[in-house]
Amino acid sequence: MKKVEVVAAILKYDDEILCAQRAESRLEYISKKFEFPGGKIENGETKKEALKRELDEELSINPEINDLYITVVHEYPDFELTMHTFYVMLLQRILH
Repeated sequence: MKKVEVVAAILKYDDEILCAQRAESRLEYISKKFEFPGGKIENGETKKEALKRELDEELSINPEINDLYITVVHEYPDFELTMHTFYVMLLQRILH
């Protein structure tokens, strides 16, 4: 079984947490599900470096990345996902 390692951010501003809905997919088990911003770790990157890059690419933000919050391993029908999640406080709201 293929193994995928990713990073994700729990982005918090005041009492709000950002969670994005995936696009429709041919894979029913991920289609239109909600997820935290993040992505795959590239070769040579630390987890924090990968998350900083992903947040810059996806949301054009460069927040301070706090320590690891939790790592979750989940087995999907065709791959195993290891997600390293970081808690990130935002100083301003990024979406309206």
